[in-house]
Parts: sequence; C-alpha cells; structure tokens
Amino acid sequence: MALTPEDVVNKRFQPTKFREGYDQDEVDDFLDEVVVELRRLTAENDELRQRLQAAESAPKPAATEQVAEQPESTPEPEPAPVAAAPEPTPVAAAAAPAAATVSPDEDTEGTTNLLTLARRLHEEHVREGIEKRDALIAEGTAQAARLVSDAEAKQRQIIADTENTNRQRVAVLEPEQRQLEGKIDELRTFERDYRAQLKSYIQGQLNELETSGGTEQSGFAPASASGVGN
Repeated sequence: MALTPEDVVNKRFQPTKFREGYDQDEVDDFLDEVVVELRRLTAENDELRQRLQAAESAPKPAATEQVAEQPESTPEPEPAPVAAAPEPTPVAAAAAPAAATVSPDEDTEGTTNLLTLARRLHEEHVREGIEKRDALIAEGTAQAARLVSDAEAKQRQIIADTENTNRQRVAVLEPEQRQLEGKIDELRTFERDYRAQLKSYIQGQLNELETSGGTEQSGFAPASASGVGN
C-alpha cells in the first residue's frame, strides 16, 4: 500500500477501553507501515539518483554533425534563372520554429530537469514522512510517560488512603482494647477472690465437720458404756 503524507496526517487510532491513550498494537502496526513505505521511498530515491548520475555521466551527442570535406570538382555551368520562391506567409513563419526538431542537448537537459524535480519531490515526501514518524514516536513516548506517572500517582494515593484507614481503625480499636483489658483484669481479680473465698469456705466446713465429728464421738461413748453397765 502506497503511504502518503495525507495518510499519516489523517490517521486516527481507536481509543482504549480500560485506560487512556491509543491501542498500542494499532500504533505499532501503523508505524510498521510507515517504516516499510520509507524504505521503499529510500530505495526509489537511490534508484533515481543512480539514473541521474548515469544520465549526467553519459556522453552528450554532438549538436551538429561535422560536414565532410568535398573533393574539388570542375565548375558546373550556371543554371538557368528560375523564378523566385514566394515569401512565406506570417502563419507559416510562425509555425516554422515550432516545427523544428529538438536537439539532443535540449532532450538531455529536459530529462535532467525532470529527474531533479522528481528527486526533490521524493526527498520532500521522505522528509515529511520522517517528521511525521518522529512526531508519532514522540507522542507515543509522552503518552506512555503520562500513563506511568498517573499509575504511580494512583498507587501512592491508594497506599496513603490505606495507611489513613489503618490509623483510623487503630484509633477506634485502642479504646475497645483498653476496655477489654480492664474487663479481663476485673475477671482475674474476681476469680482470685472467688477462689480465696471458696477455699476459706471449704476449709471452714472441714473444720466444722471435724469439730462436730469429735463431739459426736465423745457423747456416744459414755452412753454406750452406761447402757452396757445397766
């Protein structure tokens, strides 16, 4: 496909859906086309330059042929007088220069001018293509740099928001933690007191049992003895 400067100027890329910028594959494909076309134009330019050099180095044909020397001859008798030829009309006189044949020098000069013009036009197209390519590459590089900068800024913002959220959660949870720790201390104190009271109660009950057991044994022995004596 022949790529023209208008194609480069009028090229439009499809915007991406999930991020800003153009489709990277589409931009790469278009740049590949630009590279191929520039290579073709460069090869064509080289070929035209070689043709121009060959045309300039070719020997130019002589404008007029050398007149061969005629050998001397015996004088001929004078011809009989003839009627004078009629003068050409103005229209014929004006048409005579146009009907003259182009000389080889003029033909070579015209070819050289055409080759020079073609080379100049070709160089202009190549220069425009290179400028457009450099502009596209610079735009793509700037767009990529902007995307990276935006991604880094968003990442920093997310990290900052996360840290702020964690600090807020810690600030909210610290009073609850202190409150729970106070309740745990209360429960431990209650458990310690309860264990001490329970131990004291059990010890008192044991002492009371021992005391009551001893009294019952002393009262039971004399009664048995008196009963047996009777």
